[in-house]
Order: sequence, then C-alpha cells, then structure tokens
Amino acid sequence: MKNPWINSLLINGAAVFRQFVLGTLIFTGPWVACAQAAASAPDKPRLILQITVDALRADLPQRYAHVLGDGGFRLLWKKGVHYTNAHYQHANTETIVGHTSLATGTVPAAHGMVGNVWFDRELGRLSYNIEDSRYRLLTAGADVDQKTEIDPTQKAAKVDGRSPAAILSSTFSDELAVHFNGKSKIFAVSVKDRGAVSMAGQAGKAFWFSKSSGEFVTSTYYYKQHPDWVTAWNARKPAQAYAGKSWTLLHPATRYMFGNADDRAYEANFPGFGRTFPHAYGKSGDKYLTTRLTLSPAGDELTLDFAKALLDHERLGQDEVPDYLAVSFSSTDYVGHLFGASSLESEDNLARLDRTLADLLAYVDQKVGIKNTLIVLSADHGQPEIPGYLKELGIESAHNFDTEALDKAPAVAALKKKFGMGEELIEAFFQPYIYLNHKLIREKGLDQGEVEKAVAAELEKFDGVAAAVSSSALRSASLPDTALMRSILRNFHPKRSGDIYVVFEPNVFINDFDGLTVASTHGSPWRYDTFVPVIFAGAGLKSRMISRPVTPYDIAPTLSAYLGVKPPSAAIGNPLSEVLGH
Repeated sequence: MKNPWINSLLINGAAVFRQFVLGTLIFTGPWVACAQAAASAPDKPRLILQITVDALRADLPQRYAHVLGDGGFRLLWKKGVHYTNAHYQHANTETIVGHTSLATGTVPAAHGMVGNVWFDRELGRLSYNIEDSRYRLLTAGADVDQKTEIDPTQKAAKVDGRSPAAILSSTFSDELAVHFNGKSKIFAVSVKDRGAVSMAGQAGKAFWFSKSSGEFVTSTYYYKQHPDWVTAWNARKPAQAYAGKSWTLLHPATRYMFGNADDRAYEANFPGFGRTFPHAYGKSGDKYLTTRLTLSPAGDELTLDFAKALLDHERLGQDEVPDYLAVSFSSTDYVGHLFGASSLESEDNLARLDRTLADLLAYVDQKVGIKNTLIVLSADHGQPEIPGYLKELGIESAHNFDTEALDKAPAVAALKKKFGMGEELIEAFFQPYIYLNHKLIREKGLDQGEVEKAVAAELEKFDGVAAAVSSSALRSASLPDTALMRSILRNFHPKRSGDIYVVFEPNVFINDFDGLTVASTHGSPWRYDTFVPVIFAGAGLKSRMISRPVTPYDIAPTLSAYLGVKPPSAAIGNPLSEVLGH
C-alpha cells in the first residue's frame, strides 16, 4: 500500500492518526485521560439524555435570549457546564457527518460518513448515507425521504430500507450496550432518519418521521413489527392535528429583534407556506402538509411528543442500569435553510425550541429526575447567514454559486480538449465533491492523478472557490499544513470521497437543499458552520462557563469516561475534565 497516511493508521492505530491528521493542539492522549477520569467519575446516572439541535449555531441561544423562558436553555446554563468555544474540525458540515461525529467521537475519515450522499463507484449511482435495501421500512406507504429521489439524472435509486451498517466506528451507545451486557435500553428519535439512525448506533433502536405517512417509522433492522405503543401513537395521527392551522408568533412582534423585518424578498417561499407570518400548514389531505410541519417548530413538537411516549412506555431510567435516549430536533435546520439565521422565523423558532426543551426536561425530571440524568446538548453543525441579509449590511462578497458553471467554463472546455474528452469529464457534483469519469479517463489512457490535478487547478480560478483539492493529493499526504487542508483530510475516506473536494469562499453558497431552492446552505469548513454549543447538565453538575477550545468529538469520550465505559472504537476526542469533577 503506497499511501503513507493509511499505512500509518493501520500500523500505529488511533494515536498516529490523531497526530498526523488532527494535530496535538487539542487532541492529546484521550485514552490515558479516559482511564484517569473513570477512576474518579461520579455515580452512574440512570439515563443519558443526548439532545442534538440540527444547525444550532452556538451564538443563537444567547443572541435570542430575550425571547427565551426559564426552563429550557436557561435551565441548562444554570445546572450545567457550558462550553462556549466548541468547533468541529472536519470540512463537510452536513447532518449525517455531524451526527455521526457526535455519536462516535471521531471524524468522517474514520467513521466513514463523508456526506449526506456520495457517488458509489461500485453501484454506479448516488448512495444515501444510511440506505440499506436489506431492511425495509415497517410502515406501509412510508416511502423514504432522501436526496436520491431528487435527481434522476444521476442514476439515483430510491432504496426503501434503513440501517446503520455504513457507519464504520462504534458509537457511544454501542459501547454502552457492550459494557452492560445488553441491559441498557438505547433509543434515538428524530424527524430526520439520519438524525436517529446515527445516534442509535448498531445496538440501539431508531425512529424517525415519515412525511409520506405522517407517522414515526422504523425499519426491520430494529423490529419485526412496531411495539404496540408506537402503533397506538401513530393511530392518534398527531400530525393531522395541525391541519388547518398555522405557525404564528409565540410573543408580540415588538419583543423580537426582527419583529419589523418579516417580509424579505430573498427568503425562500415554499409552496403554500409563504415568507411572512402566519405560515399556513395546509388543510387535511394537502400533500405538502407534513412537509410544512417539518419546516416549522411543529416538527420539533411532534418529535417531543413521540420521545415522551417512548420514555414512558419503554420505562427508561427506571433501574440501576443506565439507559440512553438521543433526541435530535430538526426544525432549526429547516427554518435556517428557508429564512436564514437572522430572521423573524429563526428567532421565533428558537423561542419555541426553548419551550420544547423545557417541556422535555420537565418530563424527564418527573419520570427519572434531573439529578439521575446526565444531559448533553450540542449540534451537528452551525449555519451561515443569507447572502441577501449580508448584502443589506454592506457585505457585498456574499452570493450564491452556480454549480452548473463548473462544467461549462472556457477553462474546463480547454481541459476537455487537452485530454481529448467531450462533455463527460465531470460525471457529477454532489457537495462538496466533484466526481470525474473514471471509465473515460482509463479509455483515453490518461493518468488519474494528472487529470485530477489539472481540473483542481482550473477550479481554483473560479470566482468564489477558495480551494479545490484532489483525492490524489490527499492520498499522498503532500498538502500544506494549514487548518483548511487538515479539515479536508479529516473528511477523506478513500472509498467514498469524490475526486476533488471543492471549498467555496466564506459567504459563498449553493442555494440547493434536497432538491429545493433555499436561501442558505451549510456544509463549509468556515467557523459559522463549525461553531456549535456543548452543554453538559443534570446529575448534580455545577454551573460553569468554559471558554477553552473543545470539540464535539469530546462528547462521546466524556460520556464513556463518566460511566467507566470504553470509548468508541475510533474516538479521538478528550474527556472533558469539568464534567468529570476535576
């Protein structure tokens, strides 16, 4: 094997990987720290409650604190350790990447989830991160909701099946199951399938919301048939209770920072939802009703209701063996995509999310006791600002990038002529990767690395492109030692990553999300997308605010150390001493 990085990883294990790929500034000796921390860890909690808020940029709760109550974020700040300087250190800040990093304590180069989708060379088509045709969905008519349904021109296949099989590292929840001989009850819930499956790991059970059926569903990987309580919950048809209603402001408009800025032409206008309050959900029978629920705080409310039912019926936290419940709230992400972080909709969504968190925490306190529960809240990624909003502030560099121009520019045309190719040089672009036509390159007798290098060099000349890095360069480990290059390397998996990783300049975006035209899209290595909260609370923790640099990869090793459980197999984070009582 000629790749020095892969050789080092295989020969010397996680320590070399940590030194070469991650550096030693933050990640230093987690395994030793785990052993030391476990010796003095507090008594085991009865429940681990891991809350993930999709796209919750770390500054947003405090920025919008004037619309928050006392039982949500404020309670976590009051009863927990709040890390204010937490950043991901991988490049592709998408949903599955961040969720799996939280679950495993490592980077996508190790856990394998390099993006929400990737082009599978063996299958010759786009692959969704948790698709698995072996494990069909249990609910009839609950078609899967995935990106591979959106673009039929890319040989995509709709795969009706879900499992965590593509995750290449164990998760904290897996290690919890191993340590307690399968006696820990392990569950994960989310509107998004990838938000639930990733956190449940291979040993837990996952449920997610189907927009097709308006129900929470699962697959045969987890059950042969739904538990009775799930069938009963779905039979109530909670989603239909929103029919004929609208998303309205929680507080008077005068209380909001953006109370006078509701109607903005640059916000996305999803059919029937509008750009201004009230946002109508639609009538019963409207095919977009359940979709509009996920684009609003209603999605989080449904997730909360299902999670409470699960906690109750599965009797989580009722004995001395620690149980695990992961709840991933998705609405912040969808609202941010449509309206941006600096909008009346995002501000009200945070107020309603805060109320949802307060409800969840109060229910856990009633059923298990906050003193018996270790809570951790974080996010899978942050989110950017809308270009239109930035332009209003005089930041003229903000704009959307036309990805169709990648294959039509004169420079690329010159490359095709140089290599004797037609239109097939660039086979596909799925953010953040460009995939070249390997078959044609071989037929022309060309060197794959030379073609990658030439295309990358031309891409970097595009206005708005900060870097284009070929996979050949990543395999050779001959990159400049910069923070950006290290983040791209941490995202590189030789079997799943594309041929060229494209990084756009700060505040340059692609306005496409799951086939919809949106106002903003995350996924960059820039600080607005890597910046997330990390808060540990409950279990007798004292209130502290910590500003030293930490990462979300530290969460899984911290949970492991707290319980005396071995860390996930590829974890590289450090146990956080403030949580462990040091």
